[in-house]
Amino acid sequence: MTDAPRDKPRRPATTLVAGGRGRAESFGYVNPPLVRGSTVLHDSVADMKARAQARLAGDDDVATYGVYGTPTHKAFYAALNELECGHRSWALPSGLAACTMALLAFVRAGDHVLVPDSVYWPTRRFSRQTLGRFGVDVTFYDPCAGDEIEALFRPTTRVLFMESPGSLTFEMQDVPRLAAIARRHDAFTVVDNTWATPLFFQPLAHGADVSLHAATKYIGGHSDLLMGTLTVNERAWPAVREAMHFYGMTTSPDDIYLAHRGLHSMAARLALHRSNADTLIAWLRGQPEVERVLYPALPDDPGHALWKRDMSGASGLFGVVLKPGLPAGALEALVDGVELFGRGYSWGGYESLLIPASPERTVVTCPWNGRLFRISAGLEDAADQLDDLARGFAALRAVR
Repeated sequence: MTDAPRDKPRRPATTLVAGGRGRAESFGYVNPPLVRGSTVLHDSVADMKARAQARLAGDDDVATYGVYGTPTHKAFYAALNELECGHRSWALPSGLAACTMALLAFVRAGDHVLVPDSVYWPTRRFSRQTLGRFGVDVTFYDPCAGDEIEALFRPTTRVLFMESPGSLTFEMQDVPRLAAIARRHDAFTVVDNTWATPLFFQPLAHGADVSLHAATKYIGGHSDLLMGTLTVNERAWPAVREAMHFYGMTTSPDDIYLAHRGLHSMAARLALHRSNADTLIAWLRGQPEVERVLYPALPDDPGHALWKRDMSGASGLFGVVLKPGLPAGALEALVDGVELFGRGYSWGGYESLLIPASPERTVVTCPWNGRLFRISAGLEDAADQLDDLARGFAALRAVR
């Protein structure tokens, strides 16, 4: 590989493989080396002062201390920046840390933030409890809101948070429209982009200021990593940079190495995740107990038009709603009746998972509590996945 300028941008699938692998980052090796380190040695007092002043002035490439990242970090960040059309990226210890720090970076006491009613529950808890304790007011809004969301903005609104599709219930949000409204009110927009991954959607290219990922999920891809990432535009970087440095948010180079390695195979993994999800969904829609499947890539999904307009693909995570009237314990019997599908709260790894879901809502009532479960379609043979789902439905029917 060379570091020569390119005459046109690389396609995302190529960036997954080649991003962050120029000679400057990898020293000629296929994989950038794993560099562990806390202390950076300086040549002299003058060198110490010069580097410190450069960092204070905003030079993020100068090395002064390990908390600001090693060459391993920089290679991964280069790949994320290219994938997300971003200015700068940063990694944090978990996906939740990325969600919370993306909010804390922009607010202070007396400010106001807007959060979708469909948001990831730990982000919801943080918004409601921790931000409130710090004097930040939070309004939850209908995730399907369009222009009417403008009425919710206040002079103190600093952040519009989005998650598209929404956690557990998979509502698509009109990111370009909402981002334009927020920009008119001088608010920052943050998008949790974990489901679509940077392969299928780039929020910054659609007007958002921050794209965040639980890299624990599809970026890591192997259920052995906890990490979050933030990729931001030039407008948002000063506030995010300050927050990361002030809070001491950093991630070990070992985890960064795993995340970068995960990027390289993500396109291939997502293709099989999607293929298996399609197979499972087709089977599930034929079961008499199933009312609907929640998946934006389906033509009859309420969010399909937005998905088709903004995204170039879909991942392997979806929701399933059972019909009303099933006896008590039927859903639990289904979940307990499977053997191949694991019962675990994460997703995006190579293994299939299936859990019951009970979304919390304060703005839009969720009518499916007690009837909703979520599937993360893994990389096993689809025929074996179907056999296992049939086993679960047999357990459900035995209760009836």
